[in-house]
Amino acid sequence: MVLDLGHIPVEDVEWGPKTLLDGSILQLNREDLVASAWGNDPRIASIETEIAKPGESVRIIPIKDVIEPRVKVEGKGGMFPGLISSVETVGEGRTHALSGCSVMTVGQIVGFQEGMIDMSGPGAPYSSFSKLLNIALVIKVKERISRHEHEVALRMAGLRAAVFLGETGRHAQPVEIQRFEMYPTTQVSRADRHLPRVAYLYMLLSQGLLHDTYLYGRDLKNLLPTLIMPTEVMDGAIVSGNCVSACDKNTTYHHQNNPIINELFKRDGQDLHFVGTVVTNANVTLMDKERSSNYAVKLIEMLGVDGVILSKEGFGNPDADTMMLCAKLEEKGIATTVITDEFAGVDGRSQSLADTTPRANALVSVGNANERIALPSMAKVIGDETIIDKMAGGQPGSLSEQGITAELQVIVGATNELGFELLSSRET
Repeated sequence: MVLDLGHIPVEDVEWGPKTLLDGSILQLNREDLVASAWGNDPRIASIETEIAKPGESVRIIPIKDVIEPRVKVEGKGGMFPGLISSVETVGEGRTHALSGCSVMTVGQIVGFQEGMIDMSGPGAPYSSFSKLLNIALVIKVKERISRHEHEVALRMAGLRAAVFLGETGRHAQPVEIQRFEMYPTTQVSRADRHLPRVAYLYMLLSQGLLHDTYLYGRDLKNLLPTLIMPTEVMDGAIVSGNCVSACDKNTTYHHQNNPIINELFKRDGQDLHFVGTVVTNANVTLMDKERSSNYAVKLIEMLGVDGVILSKEGFGNPDADTMMLCAKLEEKGIATTVITDEFAGVDGRSQSLADTTPRANALVSVGNANERIALPSMAKVIGDETIIDKMAGGQPGSLSEQGITAELQVIVGATNELGFELLSSRET
């Protein structure tokens, strides 16, 4: 399976009479953008659109999802299979990405675990999204719509808008084309046979209660672990439906640009042999945790690997799934590296994970989400910052005339467990 990913840099976004890509400038027609996002969804009451640029005194809150506009240029299927396009298997051919911009769904709060970003100031360095040209869809839904229907309406609106904007790059000439090649595990070149065989175990949040992720349009909490080609992720096979704590939530953008997958491809054939990706879920009951972990470990073992990179999403309950997987893999003699964030209290002295195992002897920390930060007021707010008191990481009194004081937990992606950001922790 070979995928060519063409990067088309977007250096500015502006409103105009038509939606088109003029060199590196993305011009947007506001009415067409709203129409594309709205579709025929009767649950939506209104959509307002805003553009937020790096360095501006702008705060965006509360953010549901972030999506990179992409378009399938060659090969089977289309973007976001099972939700926007058909369920045909993707991950081959050629895809174009509008690099440097995003679609953000914003608006009325769905669940308390949503987030924010500042485009400037001390909060900006904690989220890569502050460096993007963000096209915000501020969406209101009609009264008496359930929280689950609210989430669906916003998720689909964001995906529709991203596909609409992605089409502007269909005939553009990419500045860079990355080739990702993945072949059956039995096809190993003679030169690579001495390299350690490494797989990626990709845990996705799937606990229900607005903690959901979708694979080809199916809710993962109803699925057993499965093998996927990592290039499928780049074509939108995995979509976020999560209202989980913002700091370690995997938005759809994170999935599209998964840095673990990118790094494993980069090092394939150099100091390791990347043999594949297993998607697993985070469960609620002990029986489901046992069933899922047993099945995931079986798939990993069948790949005949020497080592595994295990990433998780969320905290608390998923810590148990993570440690269960790690212990079972290590018992099989498969060296396992875990990537996780920590909730160690504001002073960093509390137990940072809800569960542990002595077999977790290679752990990469991406920071303490309980660390507090003072965020000065911004000149413009897209959305509603008064809800910060209700968000995970905020508290009554978080918002004042001076700005917001809260935990890093409120910033989208601040401690993302795919290693997307720069925070870490060291043992002393």
